[in-house]
Amino acid sequence: MKLLAKCSSEQIAMIVDMVTQEQSQFVNICYESLGYSCDVVVPDFRGDGRCVEKVSKLGLDVFAHNIETFEELQSSVRDHRANFKQSLDVLRMAKDHAHAGTLTKTYVMLGCGETPDQVVKTMEKVRAAGVDVMTFGQYMRPSKRHMPVAEYVTPKAFERYQLLGMEMILGFMYIASGPMVRSSYKAGEYYIKSMIDADRVASPSTSP
Repeated sequence: MKLLAKCSSEQIAMIVDMVTQEQSQFVNICYESLGYSCDVVVPDFRGDGRCVEKVSKLGLDVFAHNIETFEELQSSVRDHRANFKQSLDVLRMAKDHAHAGTLTKTYVMLGCGETPDQVVKTMEKVRAAGVDVMTFGQYMRPSKRHMPVAEYVTPKAFERYQLLGMEMILGFMYIASGPMVRSSYKAGEYYIKSMIDADRVASPSTSP
């Protein structure tokens, strides 16, 4: 399940509860037979830790919040009310409060004018915040009113960032990186679900 990142924490909690409540026979069938997972994309709640805590404790499979771009490009790419540190704090708080086995995930657009060094440094900061899964995709200009594309990043560059994140030094649990990848990218979701299941077997939740 995916939610639009424009809901309040109360709305998100209500919808997640409706979908995942134990009394729902349909949901039990989906989870056990079809391999569905509860992957929720949330806003930054303007940095309100109480909202982050409320949502992260809902028993989600994946808590996702998108940093969208790089610290140096925040003012030209994102809404002025958002900022890089606030987004990292949301992801860090979610990891601290979430049940054992909940993965944290974020998404970044490439092609906005970033440098390779900025990409690597951002990956390091995101991993240091405890984020498990990171996805990279190509920025595409939605309309003439939006910022133009600065660069069409090559497939080889996307592959390099994926290898760096998973196999070399950073140690993410999963990286999806490619021109058509988006925050809700589905390739690899069965792999992510297997990680969730394994984590929860190894670290059963102590919540009531």
